[in-house]
Amino acid sequence: MISLPRPAAIVLDIEGTTSSTWFVHDTLYPYSRARFADILSREGHPDVERARGQIIQEAGLDPEAGVDKLVAALEGWLDSDEKRTPLKTLQGLIWAEGFSAGDLTSHFYPDAIPAMRSWHEQGIDLTIFSSGSVNAQTSWFGNSPEGDLLPMFNGHFDTENAGPKKLPSSYATIREAIGVPAGQLLFFSDLVEELDAARADGWGTVGVRREGDQYFDRGVGDHPEISSFEQVTWR
Repeated sequence: MISLPRPAAIVLDIEGTTSSTWFVHDTLYPYSRARFADILSREGHPDVERARGQIIQEAGLDPEAGVDKLVAALEGWLDSDEKRTPLKTLQGLIWAEGFSAGDLTSHFYPDAIPAMRSWHEQGIDLTIFSSGSVNAQTSWFGNSPEGDLLPMFNGHFDTENAGPKKLPSSYATIREAIGVPAGQLLFFSDLVEELDAARADGWGTVGVRREGDQYFDRGVGDHPEISSFEQVTWR
């Protein structure tokens, strides 16, 4: 158990924190990979058009590059687990369609939803900061095994509207948007680099280490550590 000052707001990572990284890698990634060509072939969708331009720029492709080259760039980023914004944008669109069609249901650790409900009922503001796009986040929390969880959350941030998760400036952006002093913010993540970045902006932090999850062996440095949200108490 750890005892922490009661925060005004909690910001949560998703993969490895509320939900298994393996579910994302083994279920959601293949689902999106099989549909990259289809979504990139669509014309007139502003998010797809923006992502197409970002792929060309970030991958150094010819402006007239065909769908096959765009897909190859996406698959290369996916294979190396790079958190590229155009990749996350397109995955979010694909997953949203999958959730809407009933093909997908999001995963949560058994302690995650009860903890989030409890914190929400206590009047603590809840926000998400994930490398997955805002579109993917809303689909994820809107299609949980317990139904729509979105009413519990006040905001969603990703690498496009906040910035990279390992930079302190991203947490400053979120802090300013939420309007809560850094000392009253608490960030939960399984990645020490993200925890370090949040702490550099003055946030409180909690490292989440889930046995068997992708980054368990890396540890969480000198941040307070839990394996379940049930281990968190307020003072």
